[in-house]
Amino acid sequence: MPDESRNNIGPAKGNCSVCPYQQALLPVTKCKPGDVCIQVKSGRQIDRFLKTNPGLANSYLTDNFWETRAIAVRYASQSKLNNMANDEDEAVRRAVAYRLPVDQMHVMIQDIDREVRITVADRLQAKDLVMMIQDEDYLVRVYVARRLHVGLLFKMICDPDRQVRMEVALRLPVVSLAMLVNDADEEVRRVVAERIDPVGAVMLLDDPSWIVRLLAVEKVPLHTLNCMLNDPEKEVRDAVMRRLHPNENLQAL
Repeated sequence: MPDESRNNIGPAKGNCSVCPYQQALLPVTKCKPGDVCIQVKSGRQIDRFLKTNPGLANSYLTDNFWETRAIAVRYASQSKLNNMANDEDEAVRRAVAYRLPVDQMHVMIQDIDREVRITVADRLQAKDLVMMIQDEDYLVRVYVARRLHVGLLFKMICDPDRQVRMEVALRLPVVSLAMLVNDADEEVRRVVAERIDPVGAVMLLDDPSWIVRLLAVEKVPLHTLNCMLNDPEKEVRDAVMRRLHPNENLQAL
């Protein structure tokens, strides 16, 4: 919303003489020039007006000023919002996405605005999120990965974006993490190494990243550690020795 406090001439004021609410609202302080007003292009004043008079919001859903429509969406009847899902302005559609009944969210799944689709992915019923797993924007898919039914996460293990796959790695059942042990990105494999069970961690002992190998060494069964005594990374070798000889002084070894 515009910050009228930065305007040296003070807040904009509407012309009450031509306002249809001059007789009905002004006398009962439900509007106030320069503060609570629907006549000026001031998001702050418009919001105060519709917050004070929410029953009038429906009539401003088709206003010519985009900000008036966007604010009206916040206070309008939900039954009127479906018609606003195709508004020409993305700010209006974002407001709609926040308030539209969840069972009607599917109409906005393919909105051209990323922020709208993110809101949809954050609110859509989990059973319907599968329709968004191939969204063109990685951040939308991140939100999908956070909420998608666990049993469907395998559909996203090959997502082209690292952040999406990290979300998948954080939520996959432990028994399914083996599907990501060869992921191309080290950060994804780190998540896998932190969550995978001891037997599964054996698959990470030859990982190209010493940090991943270190995480694996800390949890694999003891009998699998001998092959790591000659690891090229000293921190990994030290971790191996600590596990093989827990009661001995590492320096002495």
